[in-house]
Amino acid sequence: MTEQLRMMAVHAHPDDESSKGAATMAKYVSEGVDVLVATCTGGERGSILNPKLQGDPYIEEHIHEVRAREMAEARDILGVKQEWLGFVDSGLPEGDPLPPLPEGCFALQDVEEAAGRLVALIREFRPHVITTYDENGGYPHPDHIMTHKISMVAFEAAGDPERYPEAGEPWQPQKLYYNQGFNRPRTQALHDALIERGMESPYAEWLERWESMGRERTLTTYVPCGDFFEIRDKALIAHATQIDPDGGWFRVPMDLQREVWPTEEYELAKSLVDTSLPEDDLFAGIRNN
Repeated sequence: MTEQLRMMAVHAHPDDESSKGAATMAKYVSEGVDVLVATCTGGERGSILNPKLQGDPYIEEHIHEVRAREMAEARDILGVKQEWLGFVDSGLPEGDPLPPLPEGCFALQDVEEAAGRLVALIREFRPHVITTYDENGGYPHPDHIMTHKISMVAFEAAGDPERYPEAGEPWQPQKLYYNQGFNRPRTQALHDALIERGMESPYAEWLERWESMGRERTLTTYVPCGDFFEIRDKALIAHATQIDPDGGWFRVPMDLQREVWPTEEYELAKSLVDTSLPEDDLFAGIRNN
């Protein structure tokens, strides 16, 4: 293939791009791939999760602007392009019964109408590969589930000249993947390695919860990207309101991560090219066409 390879990662909020597939993106950027992050919402209703910043009146009043600045810093660290789709964060409803979602939020949009914004971006950027979330959203945040819904519609519609004719010249992406970086085999392997070395594992509760979470996802693609784990972590820390640099994300030594599990994982959901599973490249079947 002679033209530049292009990848689009569709995410719900600023910070999702740095916690899901960030090392993969940094690896591909280093190889000359053009990578674009499509961020569906501004993260306006995200809680301030870093205890060092909680209670800061400026951040609380200007959370949208703060998170946009964090996204800009993370984008630069990863070396990717980034576009906002302009939807409003739905928040994560809590309580029993759950409260209604806020009027006008992303998760309450008409799926077909909302997908039009993503179709337009796909037709402008012309990605060969798209990554997004599975039907459960990776976890059941309403914005993650909505991100999945519009991604599936847009993947099918972007190449069809009959659909969204106002959204630009048709372009058909060749493959669509679900991010599956938070998977049980990886978590179990890191947990076991920490225990074997006499270290404390932050994964014990995760593994207990997996027992009640239902079926396992199918991992089809393992992208070797251990050399980019530091860039991934630096991008994640750039989202200062969302990430505690002293928290559980960063308790596993880097050399252990590289030794035990030096890949990020994906589930191939749609492919219009021939490929053999398992893969080690999101562009498998595309590079040689």
